[in-house]
Amino acid sequence: MKLRLLLVVLLLANAGYFLWARGDLVGFGLAPAGLNEREPQRLARQIRPEWLQIRKDVKAAASAAPAAPTAPAAPAAPAP
Repeated sequence: MKLRLLLVVLLLANAGYFLWARGDLVGFGLAPAGLNEREPQRLARQIRPEWLQIRKDVKAAASAAPAAPTAPAAPAAPAP
């Protein structure tokens, strides 16, 4: 009986958290802090976004790329 009650309580807690995180409980005054931070407000708060540059890391790219094949070595002379 206690295990069943615990299961029901946990299911209700998960459902409540799910509704809270999605913002469905705003009408009750329960809203996560980031709910009002949608893209326009977040973009307006950025400091110098034009400075952002995406660059390829040269060291990581060199280690990830396969090595260029080299010319095969000359065959060894047969042993006498």
